[in-house]
Amino acid sequence: MLGAPERGQIGFLPAAGAIADDIQWLHNAILLPVTVGISLLVLALLAYVVWRFNEKANPVPSRTTHNGPLEVAWTVLPVLVLVIIAVPSFRLLTQQLVIPEPDLTIKATGSQWHWSYAYPKAAGGFSYDSLIKEDKELKPGDIRLLSVDNAAYVPVGKVVELDIVSQDVIHSFSIPSFGVKVDAIPGRLNKAWFRAEHEGVFYGQCSNICGIDHAYMPIEFHVVSQQAYDAWLVQAKKAFASADGVDVAAAPVSRP
Repeated sequence: MLGAPERGQIGFLPAAGAIADDIQWLHNAILLPVTVGISLLVLALLAYVVWRFNEKANPVPSRTTHNGPLEVAWTVLPVLVLVIIAVPSFRLLTQQLVIPEPDLTIKATGSQWHWSYAYPKAAGGFSYDSLIKEDKELKPGDIRLLSVDNAAYVPVGKVVELDIVSQDVIHSFSIPSFGVKVDAIPGRLNKAWFRAEHEGVFYGQCSNICGIDHAYMPIEFHVVSQQAYDAWLVQAKKAFASADGVDVAAAPVSRP
């Protein structure tokens, strides 16, 4: 399963977790029908007004200035529509913001223009930069403008908490397949989480214009089995041993 856009694709990437599933359900089952319904209603009303009240069909204009039932209807109906949208929206926001007890915490730091990842002491205490691969570095299976030299690895089926910060300007950490999109702000710690339900390679990008190379700071996460993740940890501890005693930022967070 490849969490990357395809040529000619319209719509969402395949969801790889519960949050992304719920985001897509809210859009497809509620927001899209409401948007289409309101658009068609407005179009029908405009067509009716043009047909019924043009100068030729209605040479003597009406002097009506108020219509009580109509005014009540166009006030109450939008409120009901907003309530229909609000109830599942609040549930989704709660699901995103109330982070379960994590199995792994990764600190993601945005810089102009790349991401850095830090794994806690319990996972080896190392950190590394993740830079976009230039065209000449691409290998078979890599994706131009999305593949990186050092991807992040997480085990499948585990709760991963992301501690997201920035070193310079405002960035935005976004992985659509996980339903994650959080701003990275200098001097502020933001948190997000996901639990990937499928193994595979999942891509994202900085989604906040952050400077001249904004388009060249992609995100690449490999979701692998626990055994493969443990093997990667052994290799990563050796490769990134220069990062001594990395610990993720600590901040109070709601737990269910």
